[in-house]
Amino acid sequence: MSASSSMQGFAGFPDGKQRTTLVPNLFFSDLLPVIDDLAELKVTLYAFWALGRREGAVRYLRLSDFMGDSVLLKAMGGTDIQADVDMLLDGIERAVARGTFLQVTVEGADGQMELYFLNTERGRAAVEGISRGEWRPSPDEDEPITLLVERPNIFVLYEQNIGTLTPMIAEELREAEQTYSPTWIEDAIRVAVTNNVRRWRYVQAILDRWRQEGKQEDAIGQRDSQRDLRRQIPPEYDDIIKH
Repeated sequence: MSASSSMQGFAGFPDGKQRTTLVPNLFFSDLLPVIDDLAELKVTLYAFWALGRREGAVRYLRLSDFMGDSVLLKAMGGTDIQADVDMLLDGIERAVARGTFLQVTVEGADGQMELYFLNTERGRAAVEGISRGEWRPSPDEDEPITLLVERPNIFVLYEQNIGTLTPMIAEELREAEQTYSPTWIEDAIRVAVTNNVRRWRYVQAILDRWRQEGKQEDAIGQRDSQRDLRRQIPPEYDDIIKH
């Protein structure tokens, strides 16, 4: 089947005045060239559109805003609804990992709620305001909302310390989150960075060894010597570490 026969057509923009969406020029010059995932691109553009239609000085999107938009879900292009949802969540995670979105988890009367702000001056100020208790998204001012202490997203940790995120690595990271605590993962990545072995397999080997032999808590502090850190190196990687 040719591309022309399977591609859905577009009738064109109608005449007359139409609503427009404001997109910063930096999106095209700095952000667009580095986005390599279609779902991430779509949720990023959607955020510009959706936040542009919100009112008030503080604008944010909830996870339910993304999930509840049937047009956005359909735009993911998955084979079924579950595939669309998975692609949407992956796109949001990538946007958070890249720093396009600022994610905050708050707790209110209805339980935990994920909020997403664009990484703009106002967005950063809003996140800081939530952290200081100066602002809250609840319409009920008598209902306190407590900011949960967020550990770095595992996608963020990987891309900032190890390398480019691929779909296969993303799946392995999700599996690691189900097996190991966030502290263990952070510590294992730190050992990998300290020893300049920036490979997920190396981090995974450290985690596996800790699970089998126990984690040496005294070898993770900021004052650890290289000798202490080398105790955490899996034997199969010993030959690639300089002594």
